[in-house]
Amino acid sequence: MKHFSSILLVFTLLISCKEGKDNTNLEKLNIAEPELTTAEAIANRYGESNWDNVTELNFSFNVKSGLRKVKRSFQWFPKTNDVVFTSDTDTIEYNRNSNMDSLALYADKRFINDTYWLLAPFKLVWDEGVSISEEKNVTAPISGDTLHKLTILYDSEGGYTPGDAYDLYFSDDFVIKEWSYRRANAEKASTSTLWTKEKNVNGIILNTHHRDSTGNFQLFFTDVSIK
Repeated sequence: MKHFSSILLVFTLLISCKEGKDNTNLEKLNIAEPELTTAEAIANRYGESNWDNVTELNFSFNVKSGLRKVKRSFQWFPKTNDVVFTSDTDTIEYNRNSNMDSLALYADKRFINDTYWLLAPFKLVWDEGVSISEEKNVTAPISGDTLHKLTILYDSEGGYTPGDAYDLYFSDDFVIKEWSYRRANAEKASTSTLWTKEKNVNGIILNTHHRDSTGNFQLFFTDVSIK
């Protein structure tokens, strides 16, 4: 009888240990994931989590404004930060991690501007030296729709255009519908455009067409590819 009690005690201890282990696992499973900020949620919606797999981005930046037409193309290798800039008159190859001469700086200013239009949702979480604020249920400047607004304001020092601000108007599902650029954080927007066309390229969602309220200004991307 004593021997049977010992066996029963060991069996009970084994069950208790197993239950304790299972409870620990359940507690781990019930740990809540950190809640995303609005900026992170927008970037995530556009596929920022897939960016680490990108080795090459190609695109052409186009502007039509009245009789004015602009087109320039880029080949960017994010892993090494090598860039090839091509326009009607120039082809400039440079590395953004190296000291840049005047030609490289000329190309890089355009690279920064053009990639900002293409990758703005990712800039919300990539860029340093910024402050971000948001408002809910505001009137969008072009459509007049009720949307939410996220403002990214750059510090007054550093970069090619310090102190600038961008207002992004987005829906409940974190889709950007339009945005405004405010030079030097001026109260009045310098430019406001609609985001009108999306393209999913290997898990990266890009808006490839913007236009102003009149349609006279159009900014769009062609020759887009991602590896």
